[in-house]
Amino acid sequence: MSHVKKTMIQPIHLTFRFLQHNTRLQIWLHERSDQRIEGILVGFDEFMNLILDEAVEIRIPRGENGGPESSTPLGRILLKGENVSMIGPAPSELVNQQPPPDAPMVN
Repeated sequence: MSHVKKTMIQPIHLTFRFLQHNTRLQIWLHERSDQRIEGILVGFDEFMNLILDEAVEIRIPRGENGGPESSTPLGRILLKGENVSMIGPAPSELVNQQPPPDAPMVN
């Protein structure tokens, strides 16, 4: 049995990696399960305030008859850290994503 050693990555380091690689992010908003923000991270601080470029607000319909997903372009925005629940690559980034050069190898 092989053992894979995983190293813990601090949230600020992962956020910095997203910034370095110009990754398009999807941000889940606190207490807003029907809304997401997507954009390219261009800055952040220790309070997780995020500056996003090419930001888009995505509304996710609720229920079976909620209708189609809709989006509204926002441009460059400052998203206050207290509104952030989760950050990750946008679904469009995951399709043909290459791992960052410093990503650990897992076999």
